[in-house]
Amino acid sequence: MNFSSWPALLVVDVEGNGANPPDLVEVAVLPVRDGHPDTSTAGAWLTRPARPVTPFAARVHGLTNDVLQDQPGWQDIKDAVHERLGTAWIAAHHAHVDHRVLSAHLPQWRPAGVIDTLRLARAAYPGLPKYSLDALIEHLQPDLSGAPGQRHRATFDAYATARLLLTMAARYESWDQLVAAAVPPGLPGAPEPEQEPTLW
Repeated sequence: MNFSSWPALLVVDVEGNGANPPDLVEVAVLPVRDGHPDTSTAGAWLTRPARPVTPFAARVHGLTNDVLQDQPGWQDIKDAVHERLGTAWIAAHHAHVDHRVLSAHLPQWRPAGVIDTLRLARAAYPGLPKYSLDALIEHLQPDLSGAPGQRHRATFDAYATARLLLTMAARYESWDQLVAAAVPPGLPGAPEPEQEPTLW
């Protein structure tokens, strides 16, 4: 895989308050450049949700209402997040979720495409018992020594997802092959289905 041929790509991860639909409590945006996660230009934001964090969500990511009470509200950071995302491709694990939540919070945002590392893992490694982020970390053993924070925080999970993406991408010869395997139908960047030839 020639990583220099990739378009602008940002690995994203979001954490929510546990409500349905969720309010955001954390967003991480990690550029991938020339086959490496670029932590020097990454963006990360904590935000105080409009509705309280549920006890279950707080147990998962550790972001309690007390931790977030002095953080800015979404209206105060949304422009910065939108500017950071721009129109680049994004990648995420179980990307439907991140794309849906970010789109709900940023109605004007339109990524060029959406890579799903969960979909990619199923294509690259058929037959694994599980395809969760933890299961793939255990199976592929990516180098996470440079990961910021801890598991279930957006910065750590974005870094782990980036490392997994790069490991799996090495199994493909081109960006187009990667896209064909990794972009879910109906999301931006999905290849157009081939049209059946007709007589007319």
